[in-house]
Amino acid sequence: MSDDDFEPRLGRMRARGGKRGRSYLGQVVAAAARVGMGRGWRNRRFDGSRIGRGASIGRLLGSRDRHAGLRARRAVVKTRLVRLGQKGLSGARAHLRYIQRDGVTREGTPGALYSAERDQADGKAFLERQAGDRHQFRFIVSAEEGDEYPDLKPLTRRLMAQMEQDLGTSLDWVAVDHFNTGHPHTHIMLRGKDDRGENLVIAREYIAHGLRTRACELVTLDLGPRSDIEIERRLRHDIGAERLTNIDRQLVRESDEHRTVAAAHRDPFQQSLRAGRLQTLGTMGLAEHVGADRWRLADRLEETLRRVGERGDIIRMMQREITARKLDRPGVDHVIFDPADGDTAPVIGRAILRGLSDELHDRHYLLVDGVDGRLHHVELGRGDATEPTTEGAIVRVVARVPVAREVDRTVAAVAAANDGRYSIDLHLRHDPRATEAFAQTHVRRLEAMRRLMRSVDRAADGSWTVADDHLARASAFEARQARDRPVTVELLSAIPVERLGRADGATWLDRTLVGTEAPPLRDAGFGREVRAVQAVRRQWLIEQGLAEIEQGSTRYRANLLAILQRRELLRVAGQLSDELGLTFVETKSGARIEGKVDRRIDLVSGRFALIEKSREFTLVPCTKALERQLGKQVGGIMRGDVISWTIGRGRGGPSIS
Repeated sequence: MSDDDFEPRLGRMRARGGKRGRSYLGQVVAAAARVGMGRGWRNRRFDGSRIGRGASIGRLLGSRDRHAGLRARRAVVKTRLVRLGQKGLSGARAHLRYIQRDGVTREGTPGALYSAERDQADGKAFLERQAGDRHQFRFIVSAEEGDEYPDLKPLTRRLMAQMEQDLGTSLDWVAVDHFNTGHPHTHIMLRGKDDRGENLVIAREYIAHGLRTRACELVTLDLGPRSDIEIERRLRHDIGAERLTNIDRQLVRESDEHRTVAAAHRDPFQQSLRAGRLQTLGTMGLAEHVGADRWRLADRLEETLRRVGERGDIIRMMQREITARKLDRPGVDHVIFDPADGDTAPVIGRAILRGLSDELHDRHYLLVDGVDGRLHHVELGRGDATEPTTEGAIVRVVARVPVAREVDRTVAAVAAANDGRYSIDLHLRHDPRATEAFAQTHVRRLEAMRRLMRSVDRAADGSWTVADDHLARASAFEARQARDRPVTVELLSAIPVERLGRADGATWLDRTLVGTEAPPLRDAGFGREVRAVQAVRRQWLIEQGLAEIEQGSTRYRANLLAILQRRELLRVAGQLSDELGLTFVETKSGARIEGKVDRRIDLVSGRFALIEKSREFTLVPCTKALERQLGKQVGGIMRGDVISWTIGRGRGGPSIS
């Protein structure tokens, strides 16, 4: 072949399209699946579940678990594989702090980290050993009768020793026992290396079945098999349970293609269980009697019962919190905020608790005492995707709607006019009014979609290939984002409502009184509290000469909010001027603001950022984008109440407006 025959193909580095970007293991799994399709000797596709350590013992234990019977004690094992990646050990360090947090022991003290040999393990040394590791395993082990163990350490150590035998390697792990819930459980962090320093790969079949079966065996050995009385008590309790039970699973397995099943059984006790459970399902609208002893099960029986069970758990938790916090809420309505419901109205109220709905995956929830007199449970998604919420703060919760944004429509329009290509130059030619900084926001959006979903491709020259169905892909991207952050929590006031009545600043109450933020207040619960504090606030505004009674109603100064905000800013600026030895300069419309973002300051009027120069400083509204620039030089021009910022000393830096 001559040199002229060689034609290089240009593309971005580390491309993942097609086979070239797929890992070797991924290619093996895909090829095996293709080869195995349609062969009579194999009734399921090869999925890689038996690749790794513990595959054979996992398969053996899985079959043993399915035939363990009713006498075996039960245990739950939740597993998460965490890829350390570019973030390194920051996520592992945060998780280690979380599992050792205060109040998780029986005495309410911080969790004690232990290992196979030590009752007081060194967490810092454990993290240092993981420097450069590819991944880490995290487990939560919970025995159904875990409250009968005075100490969970021996059980955990025996379980991990058995796991070492099953996998054929020694394991490096630490654990913490938690007793702060109704079910005592253990958090285990396992290093992703074997005893030879190679990546520890555990077969999915062992993770799915083997580890849980080993835990059940140990608990059964410790506490003994369940007695007939225990088994019958549990099964009779399941007849009326509003959740998915083992009886339901048995009925579903025995149903035919039309989802009909018979209540009859050769065992009289099982007969009574099935008949009673089918009657309960019929009352719930999840089963229909079709004659004789035959019943037709609802199509989505399992999913519906799981949702009902989760809702019941949430309601019981909310009731416990009301009792524990001594909230006077007789007959209060409990509402589960559902972002998937398109008609869900925003919730405004007081944040009373932020907790964990899923400890393993760090998913949080928020309880909001609403101005509508109801208590709302809000699923927040991933904990690090939402800013911390202070108890007592007043917030507004809005559901995120997973639809394409205006930026996506602009990209699609530019690409449609340029044969499916998008770039900053093409954007500026398509819309001469657009600025380069504005076009850069579209590039950042495309970069996020490429990084997380591979739904767009970037060429070597920096341009982008945009598909015809780009808007549908953007909606899918938003839906994926919504799983991690299903709602937006807006802070209305960091100051509790009881301190707003006579606060010298532009408060959230003032905005409700003048009509800029006037939610409907129910004369019950938190709504009643807000009404009472509003009356105090009106009287204070009248005393300050900022409002007056006219013909039986209250009339407020037209520039009430601006007056109150300026009063607070000047007062706080005077204190800061004495502290810093700098001169305070007020911001005016059209003025240019330059300096270093020194700190964030929480005031009654809201959050402000201190912008410091060599001899002077100013206070400006603090946005999330500006807060991320702490310690950096920024510049911007104030237009009305909006400031368009640029990062760095020059005017050509990237915009953060």
